[in-house]
Amino acid sequence: MHTTLTMMEMTELLLVILFSWWAGNRAYRLPCREDTVRLRAEVRKLLWRVGLISLTDLALMGCIVTGAIEMEPIFWFDRVALHVPLLLLPLLAIWLFALPALLRLRQMAAAGEAGAINPEMRAIAASPRMIMPFRMMTLGGLFTFYFVLVPPVPFRWYEVAIPLALLLVACGLLWMRHDRRREKATRPEATFVLRPWPIRALAGIGLLAVVLAGAAPFFIMAKNNSRLPDRLDMTQGVMDYGMKGEPSGLRSHDHAAHSAIRPVSVADLTGPRTGKPDRQFTLTAEKKTIRLASGKTVDAWTYNGQIPGPELRMKNGELVEVTLINKNIDAGVTIHWHGLDVPNAEDGVAGATQDAVMPGESYTYRFRAEQTGTFWYHSHQHSNEAVQKGLFGALIVEPNDPAHARVKDITVLSHTWDEAGLMIGASEAIEKIAVAPGTPVRLRLIHTDNWVRKSYDLTGTKFQVAAIDGTELNEPDDLENVRLWLTTGGRYDVTFTMPDGPVFLRVGREGNHGVFLSPDGTGDIPEIPNPSADFEPQRYGKPAPTPFGPDSEFDREFMMILDNKLGFYNGELNMNYTINGEVFPNTPMFMVREGELVKTTIVNRGHVDHPMHLHGHHMLVLSRNGERVSGSPWWSDTLDVASGETYEVAFVANNPGLWMDHCHNLVHAAGGMTMHLMYEGIASPFTVGNASQNHPE
Repeated sequence: MHTTLTMMEMTELLLVILFSWWAGNRAYRLPCREDTVRLRAEVRKLLWRVGLISLTDLALMGCIVTGAIEMEPIFWFDRVALHVPLLLLPLLAIWLFALPALLRLRQMAAAGEAGAINPEMRAIAASPRMIMPFRMMTLGGLFTFYFVLVPPVPFRWYEVAIPLALLLVACGLLWMRHDRRREKATRPEATFVLRPWPIRALAGIGLLAVVLAGAAPFFIMAKNNSRLPDRLDMTQGVMDYGMKGEPSGLRSHDHAAHSAIRPVSVADLTGPRTGKPDRQFTLTAEKKTIRLASGKTVDAWTYNGQIPGPELRMKNGELVEVTLINKNIDAGVTIHWHGLDVPNAEDGVAGATQDAVMPGESYTYRFRAEQTGTFWYHSHQHSNEAVQKGLFGALIVEPNDPAHARVKDITVLSHTWDEAGLMIGASEAIEKIAVAPGTPVRLRLIHTDNWVRKSYDLTGTKFQVAAIDGTELNEPDDLENVRLWLTTGGRYDVTFTMPDGPVFLRVGREGNHGVFLSPDGTGDIPEIPNPSADFEPQRYGKPAPTPFGPDSEFDREFMMILDNKLGFYNGELNMNYTINGEVFPNTPMFMVREGELVKTTIVNRGHVDHPMHLHGHHMLVLSRNGERVSGSPWWSDTLDVASGETYEVAFVANNPGLWMDHCHNLVHAAGGMTMHLMYEGIASPFTVGNASQNHPE
């Protein structure tokens, strides 16, 4: 609904601007009509345009009222506070002033004989009361359009004061101009001749040039101020303590305690430094041209010369050591363990938890795999480009359960390559696998593509969604003919018992990508029926006890508003993707203390999905669009927040450090849609910025 209403409002707003500008120009020409016949004809057209403006404006108001009835205030408060008065007051002025004047002119023109327009009629036609309501509607529409492009959310009156003041000044100057014209019209000898259109066009161009010249210094200043600093300590963000009642968000009696705390460096928050690792891996990052089975080639950035990188498998509780070597990736590399809640120093984010590993350098990660489930790893240095070009792979933590050895465990990692299109792992074609009937099967779905949600359809058997983002669900129900959707970075584990016949998992909407299972690994790909429903995690499975819930007493509560805003980022003008109205480094830094229970409300006012990924923690989803989760506890590290949606999530602050929280549509993160969760008393020796080697996004 949010997207539909927004698009309808935008369309109607543009029509209001067009119709009112058109009517204002015609009203301006009324005193120039040569006789009452032509005046009466022009008045009749203007009356029709008043009706057109009124209907369009009222339809726009209807969109806003519908949004106010159906949606939460965060989606419509700025529209009610700004859009409604900017568009409704000029409409009232048209009805109260312009419309009576038009009716009076029509009556006067029809009362006498056809002939020249008398001074009284000309004075009415030239009155500001006739023309200004239309001009005010045009200006109100233009300023409303500005507030659509630059929404003042979170709403602060001082941020809208300057645009509103400019609107008042513009209206005042126009009123003065039209009032002088009215005075001229009252003179018996006055004549009104409309200047030729080329002269009018040149005058308009001149006025526009003056406006642009006046705005140019502010434009240049905004562009320069948006450039990222040469060096920036990520701990120096705009701190939000999530507490109500005090502007600083910091309770006064805590200042002394905070100043006495000796900061802990993120570099000291490591995994076990001693002890023989249970698993050792070496990943070498290098550029390589990969030739596929089809003969196509992919110019990739690889781990160990393959795409995707090698699958890393380990057992729950094992001590893992991974050595990263950068052979020739000039931009530098790291490894981030997506969804695995490792100690902060092992998180692999350039500029936050380590320096990027440059060509010829190496870096060793050590952590204990304390979660069981499906995860993945990727570089978090220039991550948008690095993931797109291939610096990623699957990470699987298996349970210490002998029964798992009987499971046919299949990883389905999907990625779209510029040169080759969609691939499942390293395969361009449908992968065919022989599975004996009666075998338990687990399909681990991992979606790595930027920007898009991906669909998964399973046919040939009933199935369960056993896990989301690496966390098992409680008593999952049997599903059939239900479509799964995965967001960028998200994971589903799908389980079933292999039947006697074939089973096919289709990845994407076409039938030429996926995994085909049959008793002998051969057979025809079955048709996929149209799904009867989409998978709904909040109602799936059975409830189970959780350490906290929607009714818990939270130590911190935060609001995260996702939106679009026209503005500069690092010197470039874009429709930026914002968090609480800002882009990095001006986005908020949510501040917490170890042991606290933290709740965040995430609202997407924008027009596209944002898969929000919090490092180092799993969030318990409490509610979606006001509906509490009624099925299995739903823990997520990459939550797909669609346009118009609101989620309430919570977590325990039990992993100290400096943690990224960003949109995993990595092109959005690269454009500034990133922020941080930071524990009080944490410091970082690492920096980002134009002069730094560290560029996490």
